[in-house]
Amino acid sequence: MSATPPPDPAVPPRFQSFLAFDYGAKRTGVASGNRITRTATPQGTIRAEGDARFAQIEARLREWQPDALVVGVPFHPDGAAHENTGRARRFARQLRGRFGLAVYEVDERYSTTEAHSRGARDADAAAACIILEQFLNNLP
Repeated sequence: MSATPPPDPAVPPRFQSFLAFDYGAKRTGVASGNRITRTATPQGTIRAEGDARFAQIEARLREWQPDALVVGVPFHPDGAAHENTGRARRFARQLRGRFGLAVYEVDERYSTTEAHSRGARDADAAAACIILEQFLNNLP
């Protein structure tokens, strides 16, 4: 796994719980976690697009009531952006706009590969878990 730059140091200490997303065009993995234990748990994958995806996200937000959100943003191995980089960032902006929560982006290179290597049954949710763990482990 590549070195991950630390998240924005301005993550307020009052932000204790997070939902993370591994965005995909047809599937979006979800994980929940918290700052206290610095652990994350896969919460299943949303298999929907467009407004149907956001309706399911809204239900998860009501259930978990996170303080902030985390979105994995993919890059090429050399760090260059590609088409999915822009899509994931657009998704992050949409989350921020629709739900009014802080959204933090995390370099998610190799998260799905790592999820598969761990034998995950739901690789998308496991990748979201890996993304969130990276974020939590880099918080002060």
